[in-house]
Amino acid sequence: MVSYMQEATVTKVDKALVGAAGEHLVLSRLLTRGLLASPAPRGVRKVDILVNSLDDRAPLLIQVKATMSGVRQGWPMNAKHERTRDADIFYCCVDLKPEHPTVHVIPAAIVAEVLTVDNQRWLDNPGRNGQEHKSTSMRKLRPACLGQEPDWLDQYLEAWQLLDGSQ
Repeated sequence: MVSYMQEATVTKVDKALVGAAGEHLVLSRLLTRGLLASPAPRGVRKVDILVNSLDDRAPLLIQVKATMSGVRQGWPMNAKHERTRDADIFYCCVDLKPEHPTVHVIPAAIVAEVLTVDNQRWLDNPGRNGQEHKSTSMRKLRPACLGQEPDWLDQYLEAWQLLDGSQ
């Protein structure tokens, strides 16, 4: 029997639908953990989901990145993500490829640092035929980011405790 996710990968899925699927998955995971979560108003640039706890903890903001290509391919990012370092912002990087999708919960400051180091190392190393890499605004958050341990991303897999305060 073929799962719905396997069927979806056979045909090209609209990026907006992949993003919406990721946001809904994250919303459901937050709600089942007792966190009050809702989609941010349309047009809000920095975040996709607003989170409040039922106790006195400060509200949190979440930006969702979703892929159906698998975690090894990573999540497309942008140079602007290198500047987002607020303590109340987290990224939920969703991998919709497996039958049971996974979520990496990562503080924005960590994402910013990883992207900055990865991009600088890429620029510092020559490309094919010794040619200099040209600067671009494109970035990719992935397990194989330059300057990181090979398993650096594993510590953030399903790390919901970073949001709900449980240990």
